[in-house]
Amino acid sequence: MTEIDTQETGNRFDEAFERIKKSTGMRTQVEIAKLLDIRQSSISDAKRRQSIPDSWLIKLYQIYNLNPNWIIDGESPQFLGEQRGGALSVRDAGDVYGRKPKHYQAPVCAMSLSPQSQGGWTETPVETVTVPEQFHRPSLLVVRMDESDMEPLIGRGALVGIDKERKTIRSGGLYALDMPVEGLVIKRLLHDAENGRFLLRSDNPAFMDQTIAADAVVERVIGRVAWVFQEI
Repeated sequence: MTEIDTQETGNRFDEAFERIKKSTGMRTQVEIAKLLDIRQSSISDAKRRQSIPDSWLIKLYQIYNLNPNWIIDGESPQFLGEQRGGALSVRDAGDVYGRKPKHYQAPVCAMSLSPQSQGGWTETPVETVTVPEQFHRPSLLVVRMDESDMEPLIGRGALVGIDKERKTIRSGGLYALDMPVEGLVIKRLLHDAENGRFLLRSDNPAFMDQTIAADAVVERVIGRVAWVFQEI
């Protein structure tokens, strides 16, 4: 997927950006950057290129149901609803203006072991991120991926949301585990019943499988991966 080029029909970045601000209730570039989970400099870069990145359009649709064509060209309808019965329904603007979607500030923890760690990995916040209501939950843990072992599914630098209440292991699922020396790792757990163990598999074939005894894996599991935020 490539960025939508607005140069073909003239300089409309400012108009598109104004539509984003008005429809989200945000007033400044700082607020928009937090909402989109991007650096403020990314907005300046997009303005210089006169191009609205697809990743912005996708996130604005996911949070507000904003029509990408409306953002770019002002083309109606402004809001798109969920697809039901094979037809795309239009969402009433009052649904958004009557109840503005909530956002939560969540700490982002490092995956590496803290120098003060005595008995394993501990939650050590290093930054914060704005999380839309539908992705937030009381049991949420957010980390920033610091390795490339789960690429291409989860790239280095991606934000990963982990549900700490979901510890029931399903073979093939993605889980965060507290591993000695390594700290927190994210792996695909595969049950090897014949040998009484679990395989810790990376999606990146350059990394070899690890193993852990079946009776020891439960105490290592922090939670199951619920979502991933990253550039595409």
